[in-house]
Amino acid sequence: MGKNLTQGIEKAPQRSLYKALGMTDEELSRPLIAVISAKSDIVPGHMHLDRIADAVKAGIYAAGGTPFVIPSIGVCDGIAMGHAGMKYSLPSRELIADSVEAMLIGHAFDGAVLIPNCDKIVPGMVMGAVRVNIPTVLVSGGPMEAGVVKGHKVSLSTMFEAVGATQAGKMSRDELCYLEDHACPGCGSCCGMYTANSMNCLMETLGIALPGNGTILATSAERLRLAKEAGKLIMKAVADDVTPKMILTKRAFLNAVACDNAIGASTNSVLHLIAIANECGIELTYDMFRAAADVTPNLCKLSPATEYDMDALGKAGGIMAVLKELSRKNLIDGNVLTVTGKTLAENFANAEITDPEVIHTCDEPLSPIGGLAFLKGNIAEEGAVVKRSAVRKEMLKFTGTAKCYNSEEEAVRAIMGGEIKEGNVVVIRYEGPKGGPGMREMLSPTSALVGMGLDASVALITDGRFSGATRGAAIGHVAPEAAAGGKIGIIRDGDKIKIDIPAGKLDLDVSAKEIAARMKKFKPKEINPSGYMLRYSYLVTDAPHGAVMKKKF
Repeated sequence: MGKNLTQGIEKAPQRSLYKALGMTDEELSRPLIAVISAKSDIVPGHMHLDRIADAVKAGIYAAGGTPFVIPSIGVCDGIAMGHAGMKYSLPSRELIADSVEAMLIGHAFDGAVLIPNCDKIVPGMVMGAVRVNIPTVLVSGGPMEAGVVKGHKVSLSTMFEAVGATQAGKMSRDELCYLEDHACPGCGSCCGMYTANSMNCLMETLGIALPGNGTILATSAERLRLAKEAGKLIMKAVADDVTPKMILTKRAFLNAVACDNAIGASTNSVLHLIAIANECGIELTYDMFRAAADVTPNLCKLSPATEYDMDALGKAGGIMAVLKELSRKNLIDGNVLTVTGKTLAENFANAEITDPEVIHTCDEPLSPIGGLAFLKGNIAEEGAVVKRSAVRKEMLKFTGTAKCYNSEEEAVRAIMGGEIKEGNVVVIRYEGPKGGPGMREMLSPTSALVGMGLDASVALITDGRFSGATRGAAIGHVAPEAAAGGKIGIIRDGDKIKIDIPAGKLDLDVSAKEIAARMKKFKPKEINPSGYMLRYSYLVTDAPHGAVMKKKF
């Protein structure tokens, strides 16, 4: 594509603009590579991406290409959490995809290296690259180191839970302040198996990123070497014309779904895998995830469920060791192509588990079934999702009394104000893709419940979603959402709600006659967004379809 702008007398005006950038004729004779970086000064996971981009550029130059760094936006979910800013988090994925598409086509690049790190930036960049379908490699900025307080590893999720603990009188303000100073020691994506790290691990599995992408620390020299390799590798992909759609096949996505369950990844990974597959023309459904969860053992339990972090996973053998172990039970198709030019099986051939406490074997798994669970019932006729591996055993089956709130803010005030008691099911609605709009993460209320010691006796359901840092009986993605007329909108305070995660059930314990009567009178709450969010609320699909934009309207 780049030669379309750099060759021939008719392209002299374009060449003059390249030369205004300081480009030489020799540089313009080489493949032109976009280095799409989410570097910013506001996101800890992105603050160092200029160093990663420089390493990628070095690799591209060394392999005979000409790199150009171009920017991407990125919302920090941790900073956006608990206020209106979180409404823009998931919708920003679509903006990122659109901007990647626009920049790659607008400048006729020959190839692209994607440098995201956090949450929805990873899938957003891949979605845009798939649309253009030029050779693409992804290399993330890497996970943050864990903080250490009193000999224990701490992280962002510790901070959110500490708020509830302080409110409940279990932690002093001075202790909270000390924790605040030490929980997040430096750059990188937050250190547990949260959404960012989940997605970066799954990029390895999909084959669009190099082995180690999800686990090598942001501060490690090895991360810079990985970035240089990515820069060199994109030149090979351009020469061989290996494009994303050749790599992101249905078999590759089913591998990712299996890995997702094995590592106990964030529930957000379900949204994002479905969204990326959609761009590839591949249908992924909850039923496919459920089928994989039923046969895939849970091999890893990482932060927030334990103190094991991403660094521990990497040192134990990383994602390649997980995939090799799953392949022993024929749960991974190793014949799929990857950006390395090798098959996935060739990538993990030399991997091994070096710490069986961090990566369990299929013969001695943490659980014989996967880390994610998918529920259905009269509340969630189209489905709901929960991170089963982060739910306490006593909460896997639970019947509780509903306490209903029409926004996250209302629920947080109730939790912090002591309104929630043992035996309650907190219901948060009008937080779905359309109703939020934006499908906010509910880390603040779930963390407050954990911090106040209620995670063993209180559940939470929402048509919104959860951070990967969430633990407890937190059931999200309830569909249809309240704004679309879903039955979560007719639940009343005092209603009984039955949760049976092993059986995949989520039901309102009210007669069918009463439900029908309530639905007849039900009118969803009006929402009045403006700007981008107005367009988003009109065009967004539901959670089971990845909360992507409608292609026809």
